[in-house]
Amino acid sequence: MGLSMATAEQWVRRWEVQQQRYALDREDRFTVIADVVEHVTTGQPRPLVADLGCGPGSLAARLARRLPHADIVAVDIDPLLLELGRTHYATAARFVRTAMGTDGWIEELELGGPLDAVVSTTALHCLGTDALNRTYTDIAAVMRPGGVLVNSDRLRAVGGRISEITLHVGRRRDERCRLSTDEDWESWWTAAEDEPELADLLSPRSMRHPSRIPDNALTLADHVGLLRDAGFQDVAPVWQFGSDYIIVAIR
Repeated sequence: MGLSMATAEQWVRRWEVQQQRYALDREDRFTVIADVVEHVTTGQPRPLVADLGCGPGSLAARLARRLPHADIVAVDIDPLLLELGRTHYATAARFVRTAMGTDGWIEELELGGPLDAVVSTTALHCLGTDALNRTYTDIAAVMRPGGVLVNSDRLRAVGGRISEITLHVGRRRDERCRLSTDEDWESWWTAAEDEPELADLLSPRSMRHPSRIPDNALTLADHVGLLRDAGFQDVAPVWQFGSDYIIVAIR
């Protein structure tokens, strides 16, 4: 039995709500990312963009609305999230299942040309350092000069008094802005297990990314170092609140 549009819409909508618990500025972040990609691809008749760790396509769909002339490749390892995206956002992107940073993963994207931009949001912290380093290196190798990588994520504080204040500011803002919703990450997946249309897509979830971890504990400086080693020239945050950053790296 295939996944119906109505079921996909329901679960994508629930995904959007529960994700707000973890990224209060979610729409603002998406807008900033789109601003960067739009600026860097100005004049490109058909820019090629990859969304790493796309989930059900939340960011890819927003980019497609902002840049309807772009070709977007949405990349993830989870079969359920990818199928939700393929069904609900069928015209927004081409969804590809692969494990980022593993041997041959970049070839599986079948890009057909150099990338103009790569984006990611709240996903790359789940990659181990070696897999992230390989991901950055592989992306740099297939990106045009002047292309851009934009990563929105929560990064580990370095330590010291300024870091303590940074974390405090983020926590206090979370307390003020926390949405009232009963569903979080774990309860979303638990509820999905009771949806008959999702049963076949849940069964392969045990085949997770071989390098997936809860948090690689990398700091901003760690990411800057990895990106520069991979071949990106200019690397800096363009947005920050507390320990949440949007990092831009130019090839």
